[in-house]
Amino acid sequence: MAILGRIVMVFIGYGLARVAAALVFTIGTLTPGWDDLAALGLPSVALWSIVGVAAVFIWGVALLPALLVIALAEGFALRSSVLYAVLGGALALALCFGLDFAGYIAEPDVAREREVLAAAGIAGGLVYWLLAGRNAGLVK
Repeated sequence: MAILGRIVMVFIGYGLARVAAALVFTIGTLTPGWDDLAALGLPSVALWSIVGVAAVFIWGVALLPALLVIALAEGFALRSSVLYAVLGGALALALCFGLDFAGYIAEPDVAREREVLAAAGIAGGLVYWLLAGRNAGLVK
């Protein structure tokens, strides 16, 4: 029964982590044109709708790689918040840019995209750690 509870906590943690990543990604993407959006009078319902669509997209793209990382962290009982933040950021960059996410040419637009993606992955990793990763490998 404890294992079932742990599995449920992992999925709840992943669900809230993807919402946090989507929120950071949406705000980081919209920030350069924030004044234009304020002039348009963008309601908060539209902002949360964008976050919801981004969360669904993140769920579809990152589910299997994230579950692999989660399974390894649970199996080895890795509980470090830094580890989850680094793995979240690296996973976000690797999913978008492939394994060559460092790139050879640092164009300003691509560098900004990398920063926003890394921040979204780090936020997702930290939220997951806060909810489920702190107790990784512990079955009571």
